[in-house]
Amino acid sequence: MESNVRKMVLSIFVDNTFGVLSRVAGLFSRRGYNIDSLTVGTTEDPKYSRMTVVATGDEQILTQIKKQVEKLEDVREVKELVPSSSVYRELILVKIRCKAEQRQAVISISEIFRAKIVDVTPDSLTAELTGDQDKLEAFLKLLEDYKILEIARTGITGLSRGR
Repeated sequence: MESNVRKMVLSIFVDNTFGVLSRVAGLFSRRGYNIDSLTVGTTEDPKYSRMTVVATGDEQILTQIKKQVEKLEDVREVKELVPSSSVYRELILVKIRCKAEQRQAVISISEIFRAKIVDVTPDSLTAELTGDQDKLEAFLKLLEDYKILEIARTGITGLSRGR
């Protein structure tokens, strides 16, 4: 019987203390769980930070991850961000090799996705795009005909909808 593997996005509200990131990441590594992406930032109250952790596994593993994270001393709240009641975004910077005669085509692709051109040199340009992962992957797919020199991604960050 094949296990039902899925991706889980956790929003973890933590005390903004020294070593909290290490303790959360350490829990994953000690248990042999992989982190697909991790973002951390201070909240509206500087005493607290919000971590958004994306992990993949079967239902048993994901339940175990959530329970273990909830037990950590610095953790104040753990919420699973489900797609139907949450907003997820990721930022990507893509540096593309393109000569002057290719530049307009790359700019046109960027405009379709509402990407911002943030740097231009004689032989490259850098685009900034924010959106869900499907949007970012579609953007990268359209750039396959060009040489991508570098990519930097923030990983998913998100909030639940409403109050």
